[in-house]
Amino acid sequence: MRLAAVRSIGSARGFRDEQDAADFEQEIVDQYALAMAAAGLTDAHILVARATVFEFRQGLAAPLWTAGPDDADRFLSGLRRAGRAVSTRAGKAGVLAQFYDFAITRYQADVHALTGFVLEQPIDEFNRQSGNSLGRIRVPPSDAEVEVLFAGWRSSLSSARKFLPAARDYFAASLWRRLGLRISESAKLDIRDWRPDLGEFGKLHVRFGKGSRGRGAKPRLVPAINGTDRLIDWWLAEVRHLFGPDWEDPDAPMIPSERFDAELGRCQRASDDVLRQGLKAQTAVFLPAWVGRMTPHVLRHYCASSLYGAGMDLKAIQEVLGHEWLSTTTRYIHVSSDHVEQAWVNANRRLETRFGGRV
Repeated sequence: MRLAAVRSIGSARGFRDEQDAADFEQEIVDQYALAMAAAGLTDAHILVARATVFEFRQGLAAPLWTAGPDDADRFLSGLRRAGRAVSTRAGKAGVLAQFYDFAITRYQADVHALTGFVLEQPIDEFNRQSGNSLGRIRVPPSDAEVEVLFAGWRSSLSSARKFLPAARDYFAASLWRRLGLRISESAKLDIRDWRPDLGEFGKLHVRFGKGSRGRGAKPRLVPAINGTDRLIDWWLAEVRHLFGPDWEDPDAPMIPSERFDAELGRCQRASDDVLRQGLKAQTAVFLPAWVGRMTPHVLRHYCASSLYGAGMDLKAIQEVLGHEWLSTTTRYIHVSSDHVEQAWVNANRRLETRFGGRV
């Protein structure tokens, strides 16, 4: 990453020419990148953030310190007209908000001394993307619908035209359903990541869990609950060795492609797209009402909801899903339509038990 030279402006007043102003503007952006690096954010996240700031700058007629909410309005509206996804627009708005928070905190006095401008936050309460605007809510299918899909899928394996990819796709989707793994997390599992010696059920070492705000991988150990221990035993004992001789290699992928890498001596990994297509194809056959809506992330929501419905507390579900914030976990849980009524009935039963029926 190339950064502009940092110079002292403690006693400077005004700019000598346009280049001097451009250098100062570049310096603010580069110092923002350095601050993100110091906070432990990944290079990839920093590059995306810098690119967003420069994209915003291209639409301005003057330097970044002159921008206001109306400039942000035009920028975000332009993204919408260009067909950019709501989540993309929200992400860019968040980056700009953070950049201007940084600039106001560290450069407010210098900008005013050099230019006479007072920095303001262009992402305000009116154009900031709200949580309710981030696209469609991923309401998962019911228990009965999920059971229809996976029961049909499981029974079709023995007659599948290509058994190995069919079994592999079923195994991956079952991890999403039972443990709520992200598709990228499951695709990056190695055989060594299954630790049957840990805990009552064994644990999966998810080494490439999603980190927050670009801070890189966030590993976690996920107990093989919800029947996952039996699922993995079936996969490793009856299927995985059929893909190739690498089944005893601890560094071989848990979820392999049919392609074998002769140089490494083990199978290649199944891609995210291949696994998505597998789920899509089986949904079309066994649960056609969900065609176009059933995704790996919907199954992650289903897992959270089903675990909560089975009585698991929110903190435990948070650890299984790998969320940093409990508030994120609560958004993944969708209760049944009679949840409130059942909670009321159960609460009254507890009162009746406590007071001996005198309620």
